[in-house]
Amino acid sequence: MQLLRTPEDRFADLPDFPYEPQYADVADPDGGTPRMTWVAAGPSDGPPVVLLHGEPTWSYLYR
Repeated sequence: MQLLRTPEDRFADLPDFPYEPQYADVADPDGGTPRMTWVAAGPSDGPPVVLLHGEPTWSYLYR
């Protein structure tokens, strides 16, 4: 599988998106390592909410 990754500097100083990136590398059957990213926000004792998106969108649209 061919993986493309946006350079990190493209995410610097985004308006209305003050979140620090958090990443997890996940092995795939072809020997690649796709990277999953998530944003943790809100009170740590609050109920969890999971918002999923697909290409070509990303979490910036949820801000």
